[in-house]
Amino acid sequence: MNLITTMIAIATTLSIVLAIVSFWLPQMTPDHEKLSPYECGFDPLGTARLPFSLRFFLVAILFLLFDLEIALLLPLPWGDQLPAPLTTFTWATIVLALLTLGLAYEWVQGGLEWAE
Repeated sequence: MNLITTMIAIATTLSIVLAIVSFWLPQMTPDHEKLSPYECGFDPLGTARLPFSLRFFLVAILFLLFDLEIALLLPLPWGDQLPAPLTTFTWATIVLALLTLGLAYEWVQGGLEWAE
């Protein structure tokens, strides 16, 4: 048996054993506190389903967008070592300009206003 087959067999066996143990290991006797909506034992006074502002999603999407921008620009110093560093710099500038224009457009349209 070669090394890859051995590693796949060990990983599969370990996964199956852990899945089987995870079904049998936990206690199956839930008590009153565990069955309550809150584990502190108090009954909820109101509904937990309050209306959620979509502005929070806007902040999350902007964070992901600019986090992705950082991930795309991370290899830029290594790209400068290529035979054509001007091409790398041009593409990085285009990405930054596109994101900046999109942010400016959203700002002008009022998409970033928190309170309406």
